[in-house]
Order: sequence, then structure tokens, then C-alpha cells
Amino acid sequence: MNIYVGNLAYNATEEDLRDSFSAFGEVSTVNIVREKSSGESKGFGFVEMPNNSEADKAMKALNGTRLKDQIIKLSQAKPPSKKPRRVSRY
Repeated sequence: MNIYVGNLAYNATEEDLRDSFSAFGEVSTVNIVREKSSGESKGFGFVEMPNNSEADKAMKALNGTRLKDQIIKLSQAKPPSKKPRRVSRY
């Protein structure tokens, strides 16, 4: 299951997320979304856990808890939507 992690502190690391979630089971990937130009965190990320029951337990236990002085918000990630490409008419 892919888990959306919102309201992340800007100084939170992928290792911080991995440590928090691995207490509930196997974590396959962790990704904090960053600005392309500066590399600064955008304040959200994703944690992938292959076992859905472990992921559910992690979400129930960690949603609304503090990580680096921010209260994180968790939900099941939605698959990326396909945005129509903008076509210049000029």
C-alpha cells in the first residue's frame, strides 16, 4: 500500500519516516517530495508498505502523531491522475 504523508516538517528526513513506519512492518520505499530547483521539502511524501494489514496498522497508529514537531496526516495515496497535456495553439 502506498501511504501519503502530509504536513511533514521541512527538516524531516526519509530516514525519520522509515524509522516510524518500520515499527509496524516492512517498508519498501520512502520518498519525500522536493522542489526541483532548491531541493527543499514540499512538506509531504510517500511511504510504500507491501503488506496492507501492516500498512493499515501503521496508518491508524501514526495518523495525527508528531514527527519533528509537526502533526502528520496520513491517508492511502491515490494513483497519479493523467493530466491532459497543454497544447499551444500559437
